[in-house]
Amino acid sequence: MQLRDKNNDLAEIINCHRPDLEQFEDVYRHLHTNPELSGQEEQTAKLASDHLKAIGFEVHTKIGGHGVAGVLRNGSGPTILLRADMDALPVEEQTGLPYASTRHVKDETGAHRPVMHACGHDSHVATLMAAAKLLQSARDKWSGTLICIFQPAEEHLDGAQAMLDDGLYDKIPKPDLVLAQHVMRMRAGTVNLRAGPLLTAADAFDVRVFGRGGHGSAPHTTIDPIVLGAAIVTRLQTIVSREVTPGKLAVVTCGSIHSGHSSNIIPAYLDLQLNVRTYDPEVRKRVCASIHRIIEGECMAAGVEKKAEIKVTSSTPSTINDGKTVDALRETFQPYFGDRLVDAAPPTASEDFTLLATAVGAPYVMWMFGGTDPETWDDAVAKGTVDELPSNHSPFYAPAIQPTLCTGVDALALGALTFLKRT
Repeated sequence: MQLRDKNNDLAEIINCHRPDLEQFEDVYRHLHTNPELSGQEEQTAKLASDHLKAIGFEVHTKIGGHGVAGVLRNGSGPTILLRADMDALPVEEQTGLPYASTRHVKDETGAHRPVMHACGHDSHVATLMAAAKLLQSARDKWSGTLICIFQPAEEHLDGAQAMLDDGLYDKIPKPDLVLAQHVMRMRAGTVNLRAGPLLTAADAFDVRVFGRGGHGSAPHTTIDPIVLGAAIVTRLQTIVSREVTPGKLAVVTCGSIHSGHSSNIIPAYLDLQLNVRTYDPEVRKRVCASIHRIIEGECMAAGVEKKAEIKVTSSTPSTINDGKTVDALRETFQPYFGDRLVDAAPPTASEDFTLLATAVGAPYVMWMFGGTDPETWDDAVAKGTVDELPSNHSPFYAPAIQPTLCTGVDALALGALTFLKRT
């Protein structure tokens, strides 16, 4: 008896059960036009949860905010979790698309902000919705348990932890494996799968340093926090160049600095917002310690009597893809995607989905899929202008609808089917 090739079987399952994607293209356009900021994803969550309920999933809502968890129990076998994030960014869209966002809403501080899906999370929601339908349709071809998570507040790097803190795994089975994907500035239709370091750890700090305010004409009677802040920002730049081992990745960025309101008043304090990206845990520990040391040292040098306030506002670990899982995925991805499975350098962005895995000791993998129109990409490659193409968080970023969505749907379904027990 001749055995059929398992990769041909998987391709047949996907091609036979892939839903009509026109419906999910409409979902994508709707989400792109109606983005919701972190913590405000009520309508996006309802769209996802209504879809899961309609196709037979057990659905849990409002987990850690607007988090959604759908469970499809389909006999014995492993439990595979697929995750998509839902939130948008406070960015004014400038794509000029007919379905561009024009929304402005109040953020968590009460300030009015523009809103845009500038990081492609609308693609993530649409592809997971479609992949859930594909796998539900093909349930006689596999056994196990499929979990689909629609996560809030990824951009704040606290949505995954919020779902965990709200008892996520008291409500749903614990996964044996967690998979996710992210659309990136790559040629649409391509997929990048790599083992090891993929995304950096991220640590953010709000800092307030104190001086002694006074009249701008009498600086000798004050301790100027603006001069102090300038010294701190300058000295922080030496951490990467002088304290981190050459070849190890670290990024230290001051994203915001603010003090005072008038030209003739020396203010009493200055606020900084800092961001750190690293891969290696020891480098992360060293960099964060150096930030504290430099701030405290510069304050002492300036003669400041009140200790600086240094508050960690977000912190998430690096994404280190499990090697054995990547090897298994490559055995199915390579035959299916062929030369569309490409190599790409890991970005220095950060994610929090890993917490959904590490909280229960499960391995995890995230892969990237391309969203840049193929002709636009090929032209940029020929001209050497790829770095000038819009990327995530740009007001001009909007993935081409196809073949982006089809690739994302197929990758999620193939990823799950690689591990679910086939019948």
